[in-house]
Amino acid sequence: MSQRVSESSRKRRAALSRERVLEGAVAIADADGIGALTIRSLAQHLGVKPMSLYYYVANKSEILDAIVDVVFSEIALPTVNGDWRSEIRLRAHSARTVLRRHSWAIGLLESRTTPGPDTLRHHDAMLGTLRSAGFSIEMTAHAYALIDSYVYGFALQEAALPFDGPDTVTTVAAPMIEQFPAGEYPHLVELATQHILQPGYDFGDEFDFGLDLILDALNRSIPEQDKVPPS
Repeated sequence: MSQRVSESSRKRRAALSRERVLEGAVAIADADGIGALTIRSLAQHLGVKPMSLYYYVANKSEILDAIVDVVFSEIALPTVNGDWRSEIRLRAHSARTVLRRHSWAIGLLESRTTPGPDTLRHHDAMLGTLRSAGFSIEMTAHAYALIDSYVYGFALQEAALPFDGPDTVTTVAAPMIEQFPAGEYPHLVELATQHILQPGYDFGDEFDFGLDLILDALNRSIPEQDKVPPS
């Protein structure tokens, strides 16, 4: 019996790899939040002893660096020299989609002091796209900060909502409104009854509205002689 157990343990160790360690770390964070990710929980998830993980990662900080890099690798890169609005819009939608899968990453994306190659590649592509559009270096910094503040902020707000998409908004919002004292909070009632509880309402539709406002405003900051015609 002990020989079979030992053989099974050897097979698990042999199958272990850095990629599998990171996949396990992302799976734990997706399921239970980043606070649930520890060396011990990761080892248990992978069916190995904690010490065996140190062959692939030095510590938890390195794991966090690496899984943030994994998240960045899933976000579509904008194409430098393309139509900047289309490229930034594509990237913004991709980032929102990825952060819905990995909501734990929202507060970590810009927190790492040793970013990985996919993180650096992503930032470089964003900067290149804005610079090639005609933004000055200073305006590129402003534009990138504004775009990410909006995308990350929207993703954070979306992740915190007590409902998930248009199919559940009525079941959550309607009972809340029924608890309001009569005559109180008239503007909340107006918004809820005439907009939020109407057929077809989806909070996610607000994303494009805000994004277009930002892109329109940024476009006005590009000097006319530097504007690149849409491809």
